Amino acid sequence: MSIKQKYQPVLDLGEKFGIKDGYVNDEAGKLKIGGVAATQYEKDQLWDRIKAAGGEQPTDIEADIKVADTSYYTKHTVEKGESLSKIAKKYYRDPMKYKAIFEANTDQLKNPDLIHPGQVLTIPNLKG
Repeated sequence: MSIKQKYQPVLDLGEKFGIKDGYVNDEAGKLKIGGVAATQYEKDQLWDRIKAAGGEQPTDIEADIKVADTSYYTKHTVEKGESLSKIAKKYYRDPMKYKAIFEANTDQLKNPDLIHPGQVLTIPNLKG
């Protein structure tokens, strides 16, 4: 298996996200990739995929992934059956962090228990 084949899931995800100014170079057995992700969430997803393919400290890949907009973590479109705690669990792995999402969206949310499909919520960066 070539180094590019090993990390193909990373490249596929980058393509799905529409990474800007993306590049992929195979230099002497080391894959060098980079580009600009729209949000920190996309960057984190790419790193998770890199670690899934190469382990926690991969030595055969060099990734330089920048983030276009660091003012928030990502945006999320509410789907039927979701709650703020379910959304918080998806992005933060902690349902109790729903308050951070509520506070970031008080312009459209008046009650953390009332969200509606189709609403586009800002998922904030967590402090600390």
